Amino acid sequence: MNLEILTPEKKIFEGEVSSVIFPGADGSFQILNNHAPLVSLLQEGLVQYRVNDKTEQVAITGGVVEVLKNEVILLADGLKD
Repeated sequence: MNLEILTPEKKIFEGEVSSVIFPGADGSFQILNNHAPLVSLLQEGLVQYRVNDKTEQVAITGGVVEVLKNEVILLADGLKD
């Protein structure tokens, strides 16, 4: 599936991933290939994603994620230092 991570200032990441873990408003949740469509609010925390066999992560201050047809778009409010 394709993951795109955007902030108001710039694009942080775009590429193929095998899974993503988000800090949801009601707790962490994972997205895998062929996941059902969803839109969810995110709280401050770590977004972890698997590229090949390597786990990458980015700390966000909150945001919104949309999942539709193996396209995952994260609109982050900002990045946490």
